[in-house]
Amino acid sequence: MSFRKDFIWGAATASYQIEGAAFEGGKGPSVWDRFSHEPGRILEGHNGDVACDHVHRFREDVALMQELGIKNYRFSISWPRLIPEGMGAVNEEGVAFYNALIDALLAVGIRPIVTLFHWDYPCALQARGGWENPDSPEWFNAYAALCAERFGDRVKDFITFNEPQCFIGLGYCAGVHAPGYVMPLSSTIPMSHHVLKAHGLAVQTLRARIPGVRVGYAPCADPRIPASDDPRDIEAARQAYFAVTDDPQGWAFNVAWWSDPVLLGRYPEDGLAHFAKFLPRGWEEDLAIIHQPLDFYCQNIYSGRMTRACDQAPGYEQAPHPVGHGKTAIQWPVTPDALYWGPKFLYERYRTPLMISENGMSSHDVVSLDGQVHDPQRQDYMHRYLLAFKRAAEDGVDAIGYLAWSLMDNFEWAYGYTERFGLVYVDYATQERIVKDSARWYKRVMESNGAIL
Repeated sequence: MSFRKDFIWGAATASYQIEGAAFEGGKGPSVWDRFSHEPGRILEGHNGDVACDHVHRFREDVALMQELGIKNYRFSISWPRLIPEGMGAVNEEGVAFYNALIDALLAVGIRPIVTLFHWDYPCALQARGGWENPDSPEWFNAYAALCAERFGDRVKDFITFNEPQCFIGLGYCAGVHAPGYVMPLSSTIPMSHHVLKAHGLAVQTLRARIPGVRVGYAPCADPRIPASDDPRDIEAARQAYFAVTDDPQGWAFNVAWWSDPVLLGRYPEDGLAHFAKFLPRGWEEDLAIIHQPLDFYCQNIYSGRMTRACDQAPGYEQAPHPVGHGKTAIQWPVTPDALYWGPKFLYERYRTPLMISENGMSSHDVVSLDGQVHDPQRQDYMHRYLLAFKRAAEDGVDAIGYLAWSLMDNFEWAYGYTERFGLVYVDYATQERIVKDSARWYKRVMESNGAIL
């Protein structure tokens, strides 16, 4: 059995990770432009100033997508490339770049799926308090309105936010991503609420301004995988997946706090028990704004955590992987069943069509003596994960799409250029692109709609 006939196959990227041209074309600085130039922040002192030089090479990259049979391309827009100060004057050169990219994609039959925010927040707005500022939802909404106005005649698929767990949890709680702050719960919980409100406002704006628009949302969190088929372990994994902890630096990495308000119209009870006192005054009234109907719900899933039942509260515990369990180059465990249990639990709870908006692996890719990049481990990884996702679909999950992370090797945030997730190898010294073996295999999978898996 293959996936549904209209299954969305494709690949994904993010603006700061590939675009380069960080200080060109009228673009304003983002928090990542600043953060990546602070000593000690990025491994080996790397930055995203040039990245994959996509701004100058996008036509070459679109041609490459066409060659690889990619029909759906998820990319993000850089807010400060469009609005250098985050609000106010529009940078027409930035608008022209995205218009040219969208037109190039459509000319070769590739559907653009636009993510409005993938972490490159305008420095000018960060100076005004960023997501902690109660006005921040309206700033984002004005930016969403601009994107609807300038691109909505051709782009019909939008994702509001990518991984709020990361840009809040890593950027403002743990301080290891831009802007690099470690802030108390009294600051970060209001930020989370403002992000959720911004999402709701943007959904309303996109629907009001773009006929036929389809809107989604792309959070993340490692699924919990039952340690056995015992019903107690399955229930323990389900409970653990949606639990909210009160860890000041790690609280953000959960599903329910970020998805229950969006899809169910309420905060989870355990989350409120921890954090209600930190939410901004009148937060209850915002739930009607946050809870907007979505056409699809996204998850970025790479690995899962083994979980088993136990007799001590809260009734579950993490189980270790076996000694010697396989890991990717970035040291994330290889757990294909994450793409079965994650979608299964999510669809049970939210009953919304589900897209995997990121999945892939970092590997020790090199150019071999024959000039090619042979990456059988990535092919095997994707094969196993896709089989698990197919099983979830066969078990009733409304699985609508899978977007490989990533189209090409790129700037991997705090890891700089030391990790390679791409289907296409990038030589950063020359900007040469080399198609990896996994990309050719993935083309056959897409052409068969998963039937060859």
